[in-house]
Amino acid sequence: MRESDWPEVRRIYMEGIATGQATFEVEAPDWRGFDASRLASHRLVAEAPRDGILGWAAVSAVSSRPVYSGVVEHSVYVSAAARGRRIGTLLLQALIASTEEDGIWTIQASVFPENEPSLRLHPAYGFRVVGRREKIARMAQGPAAGQWRDTILIERRTQVP
Repeated sequence: MRESDWPEVRRIYMEGIATGQATFEVEAPDWRGFDASRLASHRLVAEAPRDGILGWAAVSAVSSRPVYSGVVEHSVYVSAAARGRRIGTLLLQALIASTEEDGIWTIQASVFPENEPSLRLHPAYGFRVVGRREKIARMAQGPAAGQWRDTILIERRTQVP
């Protein structure tokens, strides 16, 4: 992912926010905020010659403490027009390869229980449910605005010895 990709990446991010099933965020950050919060070597886009950017994936460090340097939280977003075309699968596979090559040993995410496509996709790539966080935060926008939401915590441990 390059800075020049940001307008399309942001558009896809905003589509995800609008569904109310992707994040508690109410607005995508500007490029500077995104760039500062995601690890540069693990930001990917799925792009088709005629269709442009169809989705993106990125990771954030979960802690600044050195002992947790191999633990990241990931996001995968697919444009509404590209859903059902295995773009999420391709991005997740590429993200796993990228992080494993870099020595990252745990990828985690918090997923809304209602986000069934995400919860179906991840187990096929070694992710497992490690817990449920009940009423962890209140939605500020979207179809569930004002409601407390649960999240499912999933993680994947590297398969590289």
